[in-house]
Amino acid sequence: MSVQVIFEDKYILCVSKPNNMVVHHARHSRNVAEETSLLQSIFNTKKLKVYPIHRLDRKTSGIILLAKQKEFVQHFQELFTHNEIQKMYYGIVRGFSPEIKIIDSPVKGRDANVHKEALTYLKTLDKITLEIAVKPYDSSRYSFVQLSPKTGRMHQLRVHMNKISHPLIGDPKYGDKNHNMMFENKLKCKNLFLHAGNLSFVHPFTSQTLNLTAPFPEDWITLFNTFSWKNPLL
Repeated sequence: MSVQVIFEDKYILCVSKPNNMVVHHARHSRNVAEETSLLQSIFNTKKLKVYPIHRLDRKTSGIILLAKQKEFVQHFQELFTHNEIQKMYYGIVRGFSPEIKIIDSPVKGRDANVHKEALTYLKTLDKITLEIAVKPYDSSRYSFVQLSPKTGRMHQLRVHMNKISHPLIGDPKYGDKNHNMMFENKLKCKNLFLHAGNLSFVHPFTSQTLNLTAPFPEDWITLFNTFSWKNPLL
């Protein structure tokens, strides 16, 4: 898979990660020989070793920051710690979601026995009803949402959307398998519809204000055209 470079200077490399690509292989990860991680792909094409500054789920597409030297990582991570970086995600969910909602609900961390506070702002951008039956209904309804996480818990957006009964389409763990199957069979879309579209922050080394945007993958563009939804990143 090709990895699109969004921004680069001597401190960071910002790229758009494709769906279904791990950022790096954990020691216990399977199928290491069969797949290329994001870090490996960058090294293969740019001969550059980079260090992740934050997380992005394997199934989530979109923008991710990588440091060019290990000692740079902490300076950028502090932006996340102090909520000095604005993150904007986009999702397609089952049902008609609220126009605006604050989701304030704890999420399990990497230690499954510990719940941590988690906060997400939701805004619904568009909706559609399809005359396609999905059990147990004769038609199906979907919403296009903008999500801004104010905390960075693992699977936070996926968990939060499921908790308000509007799971993300294509989510194999927290989603609705009937709707996921409809999208795959009828619309030929099987990826998770969660995209990290935008990061805004002040560069800790150069003091430059950066507003970085990752274009939507092709399956999103197909649905925008099919549903007559406006692309908010254009």
